[in-house]
Amino acid sequence: MTTPRTVLEALTRSPLGFLRTAWPWRALGYLLSGGVFATGVYLGVGGLFAAPIGTFARVLCAGALVVFAVALAGPLERRRLRLVDAGERPESSAGPRAVGYGVVSVLAVGWLDLAVVLVSLGIPGFLLLTPFQPTAVPWQTVAGPVAGALLLPVAAYPIGAWAAVRAAVGRAVLFPKDRELREVVRSRARLVDAFETERRRIERDLHDGAQQRLVALTIKLGLATLDLPPGSAAAKQVGEAHALAKEALTELRELIRGIHPQILTERGLAAAARDIAGRCPVPADLDLDLPGRLPAAVEQTAYYVTAEALTNIARHSGADRCRVTARCRDGVLRLDIEDNGSGDADPARGTGLVGLADRIAAADGRMLLSSPPGGPTLLRAEIPCARRPS
Repeated sequence: MTTPRTVLEALTRSPLGFLRTAWPWRALGYLLSGGVFATGVYLGVGGLFAAPIGTFARVLCAGALVVFAVALAGPLERRRLRLVDAGERPESSAGPRAVGYGVVSVLAVGWLDLAVVLVSLGIPGFLLLTPFQPTAVPWQTVAGPVAGALLLPVAAYPIGAWAAVRAAVGRAVLFPKDRELREVVRSRARLVDAFETERRRIERDLHDGAQQRLVALTIKLGLATLDLPPGSAAAKQVGEAHALAKEALTELRELIRGIHPQILTERGLAAAARDIAGRCPVPADLDLDLPGRLPAAVEQTAYYVTAEALTNIARHSGADRCRVTARCRDGVLRLDIEDNGSGDADPARGTGLVGLADRIAAADGRMLLSSPPGGPTLLRAEIPCARRPS
């Protein structure tokens, strides 16, 4: 059985075993630290108002003390949480939520912490001190301490329960809830990187293996054609096989280029984009202003966005002209692909736009689309150029 990470886990997992752990003392320390902090603030404000200084000075000093206490409440709470919450904590929030939490802690919740402790321990404490009360009768001096000793362990439960509630509220307010989401994004990015690595391996195997064998086959078939009598049936069949081998080699080279273009690796995004535009059935104007080579992941994402977008233009838009614009400003690559087609592009119709959006999101970017009926259509990809942390 794993060790409980919070006072709430300790309470719910084994209520009787809770008393045999350090969690009751940790919960008590957690509540007392909050209550003593709030009490100290109020005593400080009261002392300032009782000080023999001017009214304006009193208000100014008291306000400064409260502001300081509110600012300190958030960081203090983050450290106090370690008493009752030993779980891993993400980066804390230091914005308006922390300030609001500090105000509530100083003005109200700190007093509730102290009240819960005083009520929970006050009743058994009062009974334990019965023999020292002058009005107590003999049976009370015996029964009181016994009842107090029995109730003292019970007091650990309301203290632990309130500490668990306070810790849950504090964690929800002070720590962002998107840690799991960030981890999902990082996992998705790692999957994309792994996919790109596998894509390159397949491209390399095809280039060094199947393509070389097809080249050798094409050469041998060409030589065999020269050795056969011209016009014979065998020469005709070998010639047809030679033509088919050359077609297969051409298709394989196109497949390799689609898996991972060599030009992208060797010459970068600008050259690869020109290569795509040159092979696009729709004439494409290019306006590329890129500062040399970009991170490999950014170039790969931008390349496939460009390739898919131009393919969609050729297949679905009915456009007779398109334009590709790329700019890198303030650490963000902005890629605009615009056409003068019929517009009304809808990701729900399966034109690959959802896949593009997912791929851009995996690179920590975003995709924007404007495609009114009648056109024009503008697809914009914004991809951060900073290297992604692993």
